[in-house]
Amino acid sequence: MIAAAAVLTAALMVLHGAVPNAMGRLGSLLETFLPWLGAVVVVLLVCALVRRSVLALVALLLPVAAWTYLFGPLLLPAPEPGADELVVVQHNVSDENDDPAATARALAEAEPDLIALQELVSPALEVYAGTLAADYPYRTVRGTVGLWSKHPLTGARPLDIKPRGITEEWNRGLRAVARTPRGEIAVYVAHLPSVRVGAGGLASARRDESAGLLGDAVAAEEVPRVILLGDLNGTVDDRALDPLTSRLDVAERGVALSFPAAFPVARIDQVMARSATVRHIRALPATGSDHLPVAARIRLG
Repeated sequence: MIAAAAVLTAALMVLHGAVPNAMGRLGSLLETFLPWLGAVVVVLLVCALVRRSVLALVALLLPVAAWTYLFGPLLLPAPEPGADELVVVQHNVSDENDDPAATARALAEAEPDLIALQELVSPALEVYAGTLAADYPYRTVRGTVGLWSKHPLTGARPLDIKPRGITEEWNRGLRAVARTPRGEIAVYVAHLPSVRVGAGGLASARRDESAGLLGDAVAAEEVPRVILLGDLNGTVDDRALDPLTSRLDVAERGVALSFPAAFPVARIDQVMARSATVRHIRALPATGSDHLPVAARIRLG
């Protein structure tokens, strides 16, 4: 039984794309928590040791090898910082954050070049703007998402990533060009719709549609170098983000679980890039939000 469970766990890791999404989006649900299959391996290992099952121990080599192949590189030490790197911070600050000034100061302590925020609402928006103004003189806000920069921003405009069925005002995406010393970068900031897990599985239709619209916008971007910062309400293993992960590179190192802040189990706050390398991503200390901020180093050379 333990050996069979080990083989099944390994198969789910390697062949997760074969799990159908037709019923309750079970494939996406599995992929959201795919790294946590490692915890299943630990439980099976304990059971195998207790039962002194040689067959089970041998079978457990399969999921151990699969997990190491898929996620082991993320745990390698971060590469040394380089002169051609850009530091960025991504954070859903929460529209219920009761100390936006402290949150803004905490984000600035990471000394990023770019700060992307979601769930910006008044009067907190004015507090973020005022607190960050000295170090980040360039900013653009569209709807509830915003971008603060040490470098000049041009060509700012909203992104149409609104899924069908939403009739109220809904503006959760923007695009701007940052003029850095290493050249122009098209920066996208997005907040995709939330998902819910219930008895019927994963309810993510609006998130999936919005991800497709965002992917189309990135594909049409004429500036060669692109950085996407956003609360995408999905992990990079989730097939629903294929419109983005098929066009943009994800972090090479780092785990950076970001949600929920009290006990993070998944990174749904993402940093992706085109014609640049996201060398490392890490979670920053908690703020007044239900998300943890994430900081990433991006090599532009």
